[in-house]
Amino acid sequence: MRETLRMQAVQSPVIPIVADLIRAHPSTISLGQGVSYYGPPPQVREAVDGFFADPMNHRYQPVHGIPELLDLIESKLVAENNISLDSRRIVVTAGANMGFMNAVLAITDPADEIILLCPYYFNYDMAIAIAGCRAVVVNTDENYQPQLDAIESAITDRTRAIVTISPNNPTGAVYDEATLRSINRLCRERGLCHISDEAYENFVYDGAEHFSSGSIDDSADHTISLYSLSKAYGFASWRIGYMVIPENLFERVRKIQDTNLICPPVISQFAAAAALRVGSKYCREKLTAIADVRRLVIDQLKPLEPRVHVPTARGAFYFLIRVDTSLLPMQAVEQLVANHKVAVIPGDTFGIDGCYLRIAYGALEKATVEEGMSRLVEGLKTITE
Repeated sequence: MRETLRMQAVQSPVIPIVADLIRAHPSTISLGQGVSYYGPPPQVREAVDGFFADPMNHRYQPVHGIPELLDLIESKLVAENNISLDSRRIVVTAGANMGFMNAVLAITDPADEIILLCPYYFNYDMAIAIAGCRAVVVNTDENYQPQLDAIESAITDRTRAIVTISPNNPTGAVYDEATLRSINRLCRERGLCHISDEAYENFVYDGAEHFSSGSIDDSADHTISLYSLSKAYGFASWRIGYMVIPENLFERVRKIQDTNLICPPVISQFAAAAALRVGSKYCREKLTAIADVRRLVIDQLKPLEPRVHVPTARGAFYFLIRVDTSLLPMQAVEQLVANHKVAVIPGDTFGIDGCYLRIAYGALEKATVEEGMSRLVEGLKTITE
């Protein structure tokens, strides 16, 4: 069957490609995919068991989410993000990726433009292409922080949104409040949407603080905030998240979601409600272990400077390192897997030129990460000789 021009423009997802490499080399330790090392709170099991008690739970539910979960999300937004729902609506989604796809389809026509900061989250580049739009890629600085002048210079009459991800995937960078306020103000002044991805809101270190752009005064009419339970609550496979959108986008998003999904999986919504009743303290209790692993990664990489450059990363659970080598990123990944039994993600999938590699440290216990980093360090020494 003829391949469509639209899908030819969409990059192939790199995670399954690296997963195939790992399967071909048994005993490889993966420092690739970004997931948490822990699972959901134990209270989730009880909620899921109770789900079966009511036969109505097996029928379709509201497109934008069940009332109990919507109420819990609203309380969380007020308490933790300083976001009130005046002239805004919550839409529960099958993960933040669906929230982003909903947003793109709701605010664009084909050939419109959306500004992504480079390095970008590859699924967002893919979603923009699938929608028939164009990602306008704006470089960040050497520490992966936004450059406001460059962002403003990239705006055209086809621009519809600026996307920020903080804490960031793939870089681990955290954007400060002043920067996010400036981007949000720019969007308001230029009639654009600010799409604020906050999936890693709970994962900050070394005194960094997360700031929600939706908390800014006068932001309600142009800010779309995306959240996920995948990371903080160990919910990756449950596919549950939510978006906070301007009231005037609600009917558009409801059309899109009803077409793609009808409603978010109801059993996952029950699980999410149980997790939110436990609250974000569940994630915070896990942060000490993740912070210890993060420090281990930093300490292992530091002796490799300057052949391996590790920019500041105070959030999420990633480092995007620059490697001084003549190899292409995927060639480096293939050699690391084949010769050293350790896997990372090639940086070019995030739109950045040169040999960059993303290290994800949130998925494994400390002892496993220690062994994986030992293999990675030896491999990096080899490819930078």
